[in-house]
Amino acid sequence: MLESEAKKPESQPEVRCILVCQHQSCLRNGSAAVLAAFEAHPISGVKVEASGCLGQCNTGPTVRVTPDEIWYCRVKPSDVPLIVEQHLLGGKPVKALFNPRIHLYYS
Repeated sequence: MLESEAKKPESQPEVRCILVCQHQSCLRNGSAAVLAAFEAHPISGVKVEASGCLGQCNTGPTVRVTPDEIWYCRVKPSDVPLIVEQHLLGGKPVKALFNPRIHLYYS
């Protein structure tokens, strides 16, 4: 039996990660303060990371939550406690902050 065919251990659950864009446009709109706000609200099992450009420059600061694949736009430091409480701890994403280019809704 090849080593690659050997029984693999059960995979670990994917760690939730908060990516806060720190590229030019987002930085001009206050993403450094958004990153600092997330870092000031540590949550067990959740990593907070500065990211490069997430490709949503006109709606920054952009925050992406993985593996949930929730994209927030125009996030302000004052929005962070709501995202932490409602989404990260409560499991209900904050729809009012969704990036409409990624999360399409029809009424």
